[in-house]
Amino acid sequence: MLISLQSHAEVLNTLDAHPEIPLTHEPHGVGVNNTEDSKEGKIFVASVSPQVRASLATTYGISEKEAGYMIDQLLSGPQGLRGGGKHGNGFTWVVDTNAMREAVLVLTADEVSDSLNSGESSAMSQSDDSLPKRPILSSACPGWICYAEKTHPFILPHLSRLKSPQALSGTFLKTVLSKSLGVHPSRIWHLAVMPCFDKKLEASREELTDMSWRQGDSSGSESQPVRDVDCVITARELLSLASSRGSSLRDLPLQPLHSSFNPPFPEKTLDSFLSLKRSRAEQSLATGTSGGYLHHVLMTFQARNPGSELVVNRGRNVDVVEYVLMSPEGQPILKAARYYGFRNIQNLVRKLKPARVSRLPGAKPAVRPAAGRRQPMSRNAVSTGSSGSDYAYVEVMACPGGCTNGGGQIRVEDARETLGPSQGESLDASMKPSPHEQRAWLARVDEAYFSMDSESESELETQSQLLSLADKEAKIHERLRSWSEYMNIPLSKLVYTTYRKVESDVGKDQTPANDTSRVVELAGKIGGGW
Repeated sequence: MLISLQSHAEVLNTLDAHPEIPLTHEPHGVGVNNTEDSKEGKIFVASVSPQVRASLATTYGISEKEAGYMIDQLLSGPQGLRGGGKHGNGFTWVVDTNAMREAVLVLTADEVSDSLNSGESSAMSQSDDSLPKRPILSSACPGWICYAEKTHPFILPHLSRLKSPQALSGTFLKTVLSKSLGVHPSRIWHLAVMPCFDKKLEASREELTDMSWRQGDSSGSESQPVRDVDCVITARELLSLASSRGSSLRDLPLQPLHSSFNPPFPEKTLDSFLSLKRSRAEQSLATGTSGGYLHHVLMTFQARNPGSELVVNRGRNVDVVEYVLMSPEGQPILKAARYYGFRNIQNLVRKLKPARVSRLPGAKPAVRPAAGRRQPMSRNAVSTGSSGSDYAYVEVMACPGGCTNGGGQIRVEDARETLGPSQGESLDASMKPSPHEQRAWLARVDEAYFSMDSESESELETQSQLLSLADKEAKIHERLRSWSEYMNIPLSKLVYTTYRKVESDVGKDQTPANDTSRVVELAGKIGGGW
């Protein structure tokens, strides 16, 4: 249902159903032109993930930067969506989710640090409701979150409270644009282009609406919640979006948009937030293909502990890796892990499952080792007998290989169909690719993801950025404070979210009438839910 409700057809229907609110260039920035009748008008904005750009780059044999230009030209340029449709609409702003990802990385390291500093004993840590229990599990993957909420509610207290880059981008765009332009959040329509179909689930969550951050506004009490992300399409659906509008992606200019189609962000003090980019030096194989959450946590703690050494231990397969940060004296400072793919996630969940209490008279309660207790650890025994509870942080992603292998990414067969058999593929387009071809294709996507281009004039800036991780974190904290002060909303309301146990209907007796009522209820509930 969500795939049909959030699709390239929904994008085109929305663009045709609402005229674009005209903007004016004023001395202080960009404003809304209220002289025209725009009661039904909307402001269209989009956010794009780096994994999608990597997928397009691999498909068309271009660089990751050129793939970004291609997306900008499609969504905002005169040869893209603006070249057709009822109103000739396009997207006024197209932003990179890397900006909000950088903020999430810094906040993740803060969350882990606060959890460790809250007390060495797990009891002390778990008594603080403002912090997740250790080990803290990443929460950026909606497939993993859905799995935890539906099947293993004991995991929920361990989930990071932070929003994903997609969700945080939506909150940022809706809050800043609604205030700076003086329009209701419902008149700002946000499209997210992501590598995963499950991101549609995330956008439908009740917790990710304006109800979580709007305050003191009585006008919104009578209206339905407004999603921070209105629609999500994948890289594969981006191809369908272009073809449905009669645009050829390969024919679009691989260059930046003209300034007339790329207006400045209305709030100048926060415009620098959107310009945050990850340099090639910071994007390496060690960071992984899913944003580098774990890598940033490890690098942060290593920078805070001079002389420490990172010990890496491979698991039973390439998607399970354990890390231990060792002090110069050979004592463990921090233990963390990466678990990708549902098969590996199930093993992690088993490790964290609370021990059953025996009902037999006289039975002793099961005791697990304290999560925060530090014990001497040899380098050769890092991964042996790990219970999972001794991790400080675990990066969890549902897709094997990470986000570049998301279900919505362009596959070999999609590329053949799009480009035709004459574009380098020796096999017939109708033939199913072999496992070797699929692995080779994913390797090319990963290569495009890790080889993101840096502006030539910013190479020296990149070197300076790498000199001090603390300075970079301080800059991000400053921008987050500026955002909170500008909106007059506590930062916690902007960056954090919540989770809930979801009761499954599988195996339960339900009358047809009840089933029908439930479907109608879900279909009409704009706030969504799983």
